[in-house]
Amino acid sequence: MGRIAQRTYHHGDLRRTIIDAALAATGEVGPTGWSLRELARRAGVSHAAPAHHFGDKTGLLTAVAAEGFALFADTLEAAAGEPAEVGLAYIRFAIDHRSHFEVMFRPELYRTDDEGMRPARERAAAALAASAGALSPDPERVRATTIAAWSFAHGFAELWLSGSLPESADGDPESLARSVIGVLFDRDGEADR
Repeated sequence: MGRIAQRTYHHGDLRRTIIDAALAATGEVGPTGWSLRELARRAGVSHAAPAHHFGDKTGLLTAVAAEGFALFADTLEAAAGEPAEVGLAYIRFAIDHRSHFEVMFRPELYRTDDEGMRPARERAAAALAASAGALSPDPERVRATTIAAWSFAHGFAELWLSGSLPESADGDPESLARSVIGVLFDRDGEADR
């Protein structure tokens, strides 16, 4: 019994330690490039610890995605109001929380019906829909506008993270994204000409 207490004390929050190790491994080799056994070794815990806390790799990636969606929802809600700011917040989140982002939008990696994930996913979706609603006064076009705005922000983030944009090497993603948003959503209608 003393040994268990010592191990818990030594690692502090073992669940957090394992999630942090999963995020670090995902940052290095992607979400499919590591096993629970390798992760346990990386975290300095017994090989059974990740399975004990999460069941399996899918369970661990579900926890990573749930945490990511909660952080994402917080980020989007903080930027709520101005659609361009929500788009920029989306891109900043993807860059600042790359490992979460790489898992969150790969639903084949985790349990999408997990109760811990649903509230955060719904909050994030509501923040995106609210900002897109400000772009489209036509209620019948809100869904299409939401998808268009989401596609832009997500696509830009993916292009930036993959290094596909020449500016990715040493540029400023926010400045470039602001410039592109200005072209796409020119309030004077000049972008439509």
